[in-house]
Amino acid sequence: MTLNERLLAYKTGFEEKLEALYCEDVPQKRLLESVRYSLLAGGKRLRPFLCSEFCRVCGGSEEQAASPALAVEMIHTYSLIHDDLPCMDNDDFRRGRPTNHKVYGEAMACLAGDALVTDAFCVIAEAAALSAEQKTECIATLSRCAGTYGMVGGQVLDIDAEMRECTAQEVFDIQSRKTGALIRAACRMGAVCGGADEKMLEAAEAYADNLGLAFQIQDDILDVEGEAEKLGKSTGTDENKNTFVRLFGLQRCHEMVAEYTQKAKAALDPFAEEAESLRALADALCNRDH
Repeated sequence: MTLNERLLAYKTGFEEKLEALYCEDVPQKRLLESVRYSLLAGGKRLRPFLCSEFCRVCGGSEEQAASPALAVEMIHTYSLIHDDLPCMDNDDFRRGRPTNHKVYGEAMACLAGDALVTDAFCVIAEAAALSAEQKTECIATLSRCAGTYGMVGGQVLDIDAEMRECTAQEVFDIQSRKTGALIRAACRMGAVCGGADEKMLEAAEAYADNLGLAFQIQDDILDVEGEAEKLGKSTGTDENKNTFVRLFGLQRCHEMVAEYTQKAKAALDPFAEEAESLRALADALCNRDH
């Protein structure tokens, strides 16, 4: 099975799981509508796929990875809803259609994000296919990567740096948290669910850290070179932000994407041929145009 075939098969099944969420007929149904509007808006489903693949290469099943995969996508979706708000990036479009607050209003968008971030941990806690120890480790991993010392902390660093030019280390610190942390969570949770030993966990995290950097640098490149129609959002919005392109220039950024992609692939050596899809994914993300 090629990478594209594997991605399509996984995404189809994962979308069915998402479709089953937030369908109840309850008084607060407008909240559920707002959540579903963003949760079902498409996207690469990269993080849940990483979670599922690392579970597989560590000896686990798709069923064991299902709940953590849903949870990390819920956290990712909440972060996008909040990032688009007027108090943050003030974006009008996400994935080719109006952002959540443009459709449901700012208050409801805030609450939709709040609901997703809270419900994500309940999804893991109620996972029938995981042991108590696996649930505890997944919840700890996701909260650590999503919160003060991960994604939220990275967003704060990014906001604090808006009025000045950052050093290279500061940009790496911001992006390793803001973008890389949830990728790290997805890979580590998948490995935990698959019963990984310490060597496997270290390999999963090394892959995630390098893939996360390559992914973010390519994102910065696409903000300059990409097409808005393919990206589903405006381009040129990062012109005055502390991006890798602003710091290193386009040519060096293209080189860095290739370098971090190779490091990510090399980290998969402990998994041998079982991780071929993860190597192919790293190459595909390195060369993507959206």
